[in-house]
Amino acid sequence: MTACLRQLSLLCIFGFLAACTSSPSSTLGELPRTPQASIEQLLQQAADSNPEQAALLRLSAADLALAQGDHGRAAQILDQVPLEGLKPAQQIFASTLSAELALARQRPKSALKALAHPSLERLAELPVDQQVRTHVVRARALQADGQKLAAARERAFIAPLLSGEAAADNQEAIWSLVSSLPRDQLQGGDDGSDFAAWLTLARALNGAGTLQQQKAAIETWQQQNPQHPAAEQLPEALRQILAMSDQPLAKIALLLPQDGQLASVSRALRDGFLAAHYQAQQAGQPNLPSIQLYDSARLSSLDEFYRQAQADGVQLVVGPLEKPLVRQLGNREQLPITTLALNYTDAGQEGPAQLFQFGLAAEDEAREAARRAWADGMRRAVALVPRGDWGDRVLAAFRQSWEAAGGTLIAAAHIDQPVQMAQQIADLFQLRQSEARAKRLQSTLGTQLAAQPARRQDIDFIFLAATPQQAQQIKPTLAFQYAGDVPVYATSHLYSGGNNQTQNLDLEGIRFCETPWLLHANDALQQQVTQQWPQAAGSLGRLFAMGIDAYRLAPRLSQLKALPGSQVEGLTGSLSLNPAQRIERQLPWAEFRNGQVQPLPDSTL
Repeated sequence: MTACLRQLSLLCIFGFLAACTSSPSSTLGELPRTPQASIEQLLQQAADSNPEQAALLRLSAADLALAQGDHGRAAQILDQVPLEGLKPAQQIFASTLSAELALARQRPKSALKALAHPSLERLAELPVDQQVRTHVVRARALQADGQKLAAARERAFIAPLLSGEAAADNQEAIWSLVSSLPRDQLQGGDDGSDFAAWLTLARALNGAGTLQQQKAAIETWQQQNPQHPAAEQLPEALRQILAMSDQPLAKIALLLPQDGQLASVSRALRDGFLAAHYQAQQAGQPNLPSIQLYDSARLSSLDEFYRQAQADGVQLVVGPLEKPLVRQLGNREQLPITTLALNYTDAGQEGPAQLFQFGLAAEDEAREAARRAWADGMRRAVALVPRGDWGDRVLAAFRQSWEAAGGTLIAAAHIDQPVQMAQQIADLFQLRQSEARAKRLQSTLGTQLAAQPARRQDIDFIFLAATPQQAQQIKPTLAFQYAGDVPVYATSHLYSGGNNQTQNLDLEGIRFCETPWLLHANDALQQQVTQQWPQAAGSLGRLFAMGIDAYRLAPRLSQLKALPGSQVEGLTGSLSLNPAQRIERQLPWAEFRNGQVQPLPDSTL
């Protein structure tokens, strides 16, 4: 009796599955659907079915396992379905499922590879819900792989297929992607399409410095694109911008040391800041603040400075630069004037609500190296950082970000004296153990062996934070230690900003993150600054860029705080505000090739 009921139940399941399948054409084949049945029941029915129906049932079972979060079982079931033996509709379904599984395991490149199957050429012939599912997973994979522009295009392509909440969510995702694109990827695209209008909107917001200018840019864009989906319902971030109260800054205090050890740094920051202000004046921007300089090297106390600044009508303080003064600010419960410090408090130090912090933090670059290496498919790392507090902080930032992504840090070493570097690298790659094994074998055999030491093979890349002098010794040492083929991802500190081809040859193949200022000389203000101050074309240019970005951040601090995740495209990187009110940077990448610095796309395939 029980057996008869089981057979009847399975027949009902099979009938439901057959009724739910869709057959757009005889050549495409049927799409599987998941009925109200358990994975075990589907697999049991598959075992008693012909190959074509068994494949449909197993695809349904794998889909159900994925929906239940059982990724291992979904992959195991999917492995039992021979992809090349399926009809196109089923191949598309299986490839989409494979991509979703790969994304669940944080493997975007595997997801994109799955979606490159030839059957995807017939996706447009399938029902809309399958088209949407496949395009969405492709967009997610492109985004996870760092290809934001392509991901945004993918989402814009499927927008007409969506309605209701799905359409609204997709629209938010498009804006999140295009608004975070670097300036050079927002150019062009004036073909009248909806996607081109998205780029135009992002470009308009990117070029608007103040809240008032942003509001005007949004409203102008709406008037020019009245039929665009985003004009009818703006993304949430833009609605919040329009709702924010507009209180233009009237006066800014620039608090920097005019002499002492930091005088040259201070001058570059000041000149960059004022250059940005003069450019805004020349462009005829309305309601610009006045700038008043204060000498932090001659302060009697911070309390006295703030009293004087209040009496002078200052609404925002930019500075100080000196670490001890920033620490003092961080220890206060509140500040009388909103302040953008040009340095950081100690890690873990909580500052008052009125304190924002901005600097060229090496920790940002360590996190950026972790992000990039993971996007490039790396999973196991070793690290080389300088000895001392700076190196410890950089290593800690890299480790935290790398392990949070799911990567493994196998080992780390603190480089110091060049003479020790060869031994440290040999230890990291376990070359001495290899040499010892060869010697023991020679002793056992009693004969001389032409054995070459073999390095450990479980290291995907090296994370490097080093000076130019140290870095120029790293690559030759790696080659000498049989590890010259291991990719190296580095911070900007190895690049002096010059084009010394001879020195750069010793850095061949190293990838490093760097400020847009030194990699992309396409900003009009940058060209003016380097003409007036030639030294800004070298490593000192990072400080000029920081001064310019400080000026551009000044009117946007309240907006960055009110809209978590929003960004300002700066000359020191893509700038955002973290919960501790520290400005964080994401940077573009480059690689040394034949002694030249070659910019890299946002992600490699």
